[in-house]
Amino acid sequence: MKDASTLPSLNALRAFEAAARLRSVSLAAAELHVTHGAISRQLRLLEEELGLSLFEREGRGIRPNGAGHRLLEACSGAFSQLRDCVAALRRPTRNEAFVLGCPGSLLARWVIPRLQDLQRDLPGLTLHLAAQDGDFTPRLDGLDAALLLGQAPWPSGWQVHVLATERIGPVFSPSLKGAHVLAHQPAEALLDHELLHTRSRPQAWPTWAALNGIDTGALRYGTGFEHLYYQLEAAVAGLGIAIAPEPLVAEDLVNGRLIAPWDFVDTEGCWALCTAGGREDPRVGILAGWLEKQLARQGGIAAKA
Repeated sequence: MKDASTLPSLNALRAFEAAARLRSVSLAAAELHVTHGAISRQLRLLEEELGLSLFEREGRGIRPNGAGHRLLEACSGAFSQLRDCVAALRRPTRNEAFVLGCPGSLLARWVIPRLQDLQRDLPGLTLHLAAQDGDFTPRLDGLDAALLLGQAPWPSGWQVHVLATERIGPVFSPSLKGAHVLAHQPAEALLDHELLHTRSRPQAWPTWAALNGIDTGALRYGTGFEHLYYQLEAAVAGLGIAIAPEPLVAEDLVNGRLIAPWDFVDTEGCWALCTAGGREDPRVGILAGWLEKQLARQGGIAAKA
């Protein structure tokens, strides 16, 4: 007879955790890259070793019963700690690259133009930049941190370094037809124009309009773009009025490529540097401090334009 403190096999516990979390033997098998039969066998051996049932049938799937829920909580916590520990052991040293992920538009329009300044100010930090559009994984797989424009609620377990409040506003080129007249009209005048917009941030125009007391239902949308970068390039080309975060257009306002006659407004969103929980890396704090100063500086530049 086994000692009550003896743990079942790690393979059995991994199979159980996946099946209980996903409520499916098939999905657990796919996640662990084994066969359906292998998962079923591990679950059967685990129940035999414990001397109790861990699952109930639920339609075509399964769900953990009372004992199963208790074991799932313990396994989830233990595997999470193991993953964090292994990630820490595998983490690059200070002499190796810090992998920073961010949406492609932020990378192209804000991060890359400041790389030379970053390298001068933080010579000990070597960055590897990874463009990623769409949702980031809860564990930020493959990344040391992510630079994002977003708002709460954030994924569970993330550590979020808030860098600046997001400020957005309409911008257009002096080459836009009627631009010089439009620039001296109240903000409601844009309701007579088709607005450039992005599928990735459909809330941007309604948010700005609502904060300025403009009827959101009266907004007229024109050409849509997959990413913010392309929307702003279209605005610079004089193809319409775009909506953009202030730091991304600050330099364009200074050099006269774009006009922002109706100013920018604070939203509930923010610029944030995010890491997955449990990762302790002093480079995160150093980078966050530098990014915060840069964003504050860009806001000041835009305000003076």
